[in-house]
Amino acid sequence: MELAPHQSLCLLRLSAIGDVCHAVAMVQAIQRQYPTVTITWVIGKVEYQLLKHLPGVEFVIFDKSLGWRSYQQLRANLNGRKFDVLLHMQVALRATVASLCIKARTRIGFDKARAKEGQWLATNQAITPQTQPHVLDGFMGFAAAIGVKDLTPQWNIPVTAADSEFAAEHIHADDKTLIICPSASKAERNWLPERYGAIANYASERGLRVLLCGGPSASEQQLAVQIQANCSVKLTNLVGKTTLCQMLALLKRATVVIAPDTGPAHMAVTQGTPVIGLYAHSNPGRTGPYLYQDLVVSVYDQVILEQHPQGDIPWGKRAKGSDLMARISVEQVELKLAQMQVLSLQQIETI
Repeated sequence: MELAPHQSLCLLRLSAIGDVCHAVAMVQAIQRQYPTVTITWVIGKVEYQLLKHLPGVEFVIFDKSLGWRSYQQLRANLNGRKFDVLLHMQVALRATVASLCIKARTRIGFDKARAKEGQWLATNQAITPQTQPHVLDGFMGFAAAIGVKDLTPQWNIPVTAADSEFAAEHIHADDKTLIICPSASKAERNWLPERYGAIANYASERGLRVLLCGGPSASEQQLAVQIQANCSVKLTNLVGKTTLCQMLALLKRATVVIAPDTGPAHMAVTQGTPVIGLYAHSNPGRTGPYLYQDLVVSVYDQVILEQHPQGDIPWGKRAKGSDLMARISVEQVELKLAQMQVLSLQQIETI
C-alpha cells in the first residue's frame, strides 16, 4: 500500500533507547517520501527525553510507571482521534494493550513468526517476513509496507545549542576522545571493570582522552568508580551527570565509543561516531551498532554454539551465563581500537 498526501500515521514504539534510535531512521525514511503525512509517535517517558526535538513528529507519552492508569491516560490523550495507519512496532503485551487505545483503519504489525505477545490480535496487516534481520532492518519493513522506496538509514536527531555548548566544555574541537559507556541494562552484559580500566590506559597511551558516560543508577556509578580504580590515568567521569540529550551531544563530538549492548551505543551511531561494541549474550548481527559491525568484538557465535551444539539456533536467541563477557579479552578490544585509528588516519591523508 501507499499513503495519500496528508494522511495520518501513528507509530507505537515505547522503548528502549537503542530501539527508538533505530525507529528514528524509519520515521525519517517515511518523511522523505511522504513529507505531508502527519506522524504521531506513542513513546515511553524516558525515550521521549532523547527524541523530543525530532522535527515533524507529534509525541504522545506513555508513562508505564502509572500502571493501569497509563492506559487510561493514553486513551484520554487520543480521545476522538482516528488515524489512517497504525504501525504497531513493539512485540510486548504492554504495547499490545496500549495499541487498543489507538483507533486506526489499517493496523500493521510484524509477520506471523514475530507477532508474539498477542500482537497479531491487534493488527490486520503484517510486514513482509525477513530472514535474520537487524532490528533496524526489521523496523524498515514497516516503511516498506507503506510504500517507502528508499530504506537507506539516515538520522537527524537535533542537538540544541545548550547541549552542544555543554559537550564542547568537555570535548574541545581538537580533542581525540574515547567515550566508554560501560553499563548495559543487565549487569551480566557489562565488561569487567579492570578490563575497561586497561583499555582506558591503552587509549590514553595512544593520545585519546577518556570519558565515562552513563545513567544515574547506583550500579552504573559504582561501575564507573571501579573502572577509575583500575586505571592509572585520570578519567573524566560523567556517569549520572548528563541528560540524554547532553550525552547525545557528547557522543557526537567523540572520536570513538566503546560500549556493550546498550542504548548509548546506538545513540552514537545516529551521530556518525564509530562504536566498538562488546557482545557475548546477544547476536550483534541483530542488535549490534548498525553502521559499525566491522568494529564489533563478539564471542556470541562461540558461546551460543557451545550452549546449543545441535545447531538450528533461532536468530534472536540469547546466550545465558553471568560470566560470558569475561571471554572478551583486552587484546581483542585494543586491536579494534588500533584498527579504527588507522582507518581514521587513512581518511585524513586522503583529504
